[in-house]
Amino acid sequence: MKAKRVLITGAAGFLGSHLCDRFIKEGFHVIAMDNLITGDLKNIAHLFKLENFEFYHHDVSKFVYVPGELDYILHFASPASPIDYLKIPIQTLKVGSLGTHNLLGLARNKNARMLIASTSEVYGDPNVNPQPEEYWGNVNPVGPRGVYDEAKRFQEAITMAYHTFHGLETRIVRIFNTYGPRMRLNDGRVLPAFIGQALRGEDLTVFGDGSQTRSFCYVDDLVEGIYRLLFSDYAQPVNIGNPDEITIKQFGEEIIKLTGTKQKLVLRDLPVDDPKQRRPDITKAKALLNWEPKVSRAEGLKITYDYFRSLPKEALENTEHKDFKIYNK
Repeated sequence: MKAKRVLITGAAGFLGSHLCDRFIKEGFHVIAMDNLITGDLKNIAHLFKLENFEFYHHDVSKFVYVPGELDYILHFASPASPIDYLKIPIQTLKVGSLGTHNLLGLARNKNARMLIASTSEVYGDPNVNPQPEEYWGNVNPVGPRGVYDEAKRFQEAITMAYHTFHGLETRIVRIFNTYGPRMRLNDGRVLPAFIGQALRGEDLTVFGDGSQTRSFCYVDDLVEGIYRLLFSDYAQPVNIGNPDEITIKQFGEEIIKLTGTKQKLVLRDLPVDDPKQRRPDITKAKALLNWEPKVSRAEGLKITYDYFRSLPKEALENTEHKDFKIYNK
């Protein structure tokens, strides 16, 4: 029997690369696509030797062509770290809008089912905790984070329009904070930032008073949820994340304990529109997909810490954020 073919965009990124691994393991022919603006080929280098893997270096904001049949498309191309999308705001908006439009057109042409990576950021700085899928959010469209939040909200809207108007098979996953191996150490998100600071012997930087909450889901759990959602028959958005909520201050203390370092937590000003709470209501995922996270934070953090510890010294020392100058001409 011929292997089913899946296109994964953002394939060289943190989540995209783990999805490539999963679909290869399940016997799919994986077509990976990435413009490498925030992705890294190192994340998928181990797959290049495989016959059922191919890679296209391409920006999905431009016309997307894939020869042959296509059964599934997973659209994961997008900067996901606040530092990234504040530095490349236009590209972030384009990949969520033009990129999604191009891929929906491709899905329609190939009669493929398409799953889009949405985000808990569609809820903005929520007035409701935990956040259920029915909550419409509290988003500032013209604030600095609006470029990401609104790109993802538009992405959901156009995907749903293709579903209702063209009858396209679509799925929408709203992803909450996820962590694990292959995160970029200097991407500015709290978990790699804390571990990087601990490993370098620096104090841990906490924004605000550290009372804001996050819920961290280990990457394997997230991939399992996405996989189940793709093969479900549910077209409305579904939250996938870990409802185990923790304050940033407690989280910093956990990292210090895990790394056995002696640093202290240093408070800095909270960024504009930074959400005070993040906790998914996963009632739907449990009922529809029979899914809930299995990996405890202690277990997941240990694996992630071991990964970061194994990185070469220069990767650890490189605290400079990625330089996007060539993309911003």
